[in-house]
Amino acid sequence: MMNFLRINSGKLELCEDNGSLIRTIGDEDAIDADINYNGSLVLVVTLSGQVELRKESGSLIRTIGNGDAVGTKFNGNDILILTNRGKTEVRKENGELIKTIEY
Repeated sequence: MMNFLRINSGKLELCEDNGSLIRTIGDEDAIDADINYNGSLVLVVTLSGQVELRKESGSLIRTIGNGDAVGTKFNGNDILILTNRGKTEVRKENGELIKTIEY
């Protein structure tokens, strides 16, 4: 089975499929999160609009984006970042901008 993420009062919790807590990831400022297809990487959107790419262990790999994120999702190996301007940025795991989608 697959682990899942939940946000509890700003704390991002990595849980087993039965709901048991594995660990808390990051600081207590998460507003959105996603886990990749194999469970090895985690994206966290913070209250300040930063997107953090973290290992499943919780260690920070890098911060991605411009500090205006309100949501994020993995899309295969790419990262989608929904901004507070209503645009979606498509980025590589290294943070490089591929394109911006405007609605």
